[in-house]
Amino acid sequence: MGTLETKVFTEEQEALVVKSWAVMKKNSAELGLKFFLKIFEIAPSAQKLFSFLKDSKVPLEQNTKLKPHAMSVFLMTCESAVQLRKAGKVTIRESSLKKIGATHFRYGVVDEHFEVTKFALLETIKEAVPEMWSPAMKNAWGEAYDQLVGAIKSEMKPSS
Repeated sequence: MGTLETKVFTEEQEALVVKSWAVMKKNSAELGLKFFLKIFEIAPSAQKLFSFLKDSKVPLEQNTKLKPHAMSVFLMTCESAVQLRKAGKVTIRESSLKKIGATHFRYGVVDEHFEVTKFALLETIKEAVPEMWSPAMKNAWGEAYDQLVGAIKSEMKPSS
């Protein structure tokens, strides 16, 4: 498992993340797509980072490769957040973390991309669970995302 010791993820933060993920999980395919459409709405140039979008002639929401990619990223992000406190660290299989880091390095992902993605993630969650949304929930998801990004950044180097 890839590990990166960082700030403590509190019991309260965990409860907020777990509670909201329980509601969102059944719609993860739809929410994953909304999440990515939001990223591209904020930063249209981010589309260039995805090889399967470069020459695509169909609208983004109809791209057959975007949907599964968006869902897998959304699932990984949310599942990582849910287990963060229990594990005390980001736990994604080390091989996956290395691959994710190397891919982000190869495509030239920079801090601004992670910031846009964080904003899009928080907005997607806010819209998915408006009745639960609060500053504390925003902080919980934000902290979980920051820890995941820290783990990815620690692996952002050329693949060996």
